Amino acid sequence: MTSINVLNPQARIWVYQANEPFTREEVGEVELNLQQFAQQWVSHNRQLKAGAAVLHDRFLVLAVDESQAGASGCSIDSSVNFLKKLGAHYQRDLFDRLRFSYVKEGEVHTVSKDDFARLYQEGIINDETLVFDPLVKTVGELSVGFEKPLKNSWHARFV
Repeated sequence: MTSINVLNPQARIWVYQANEPFTREEVGEVELNLQQFAQQWVSHNRQLKAGAAVLHDRFLVLAVDESQAGASGCSIDSSVNFLKKLGAHYQRDLFDRLRFSYVKEGEVHTVSKDDFARLYQEGIINDETLVFDPLVKTVGELSVGFEKPLKNSWHARFV
């Protein structure tokens, strides 16, 4: 598997957030599945220069360096279908965009949008709480903008 870290910083990424963390054993299995998918991922019969990673036991990242071959609609559909099957196998929802993840006392937590707002109102999280932005679009953005204080994120409009 190509590590996403060795891809061009402009490589396109997709981040899928699980509704709950994978176990250590599951992370190894998921990484293997992602590796196998990335190695065979094609667009119009052209091999994609792709990488994958599991971050914080809950974020699945697929990356494509489109300088060699771009991801087409069909290749993106194949990745979505693959991730739907993977999520179903591990009983994880990877497609709920209204779940937010944050760091509290060194641990990552994932909650619903409503619970996130409640935690803010109760002072359990605040403007300095680190949140994760699964909407980053490139490897470069992932490395510098995936984790940021709540006050500097789009999540702030929900609290």
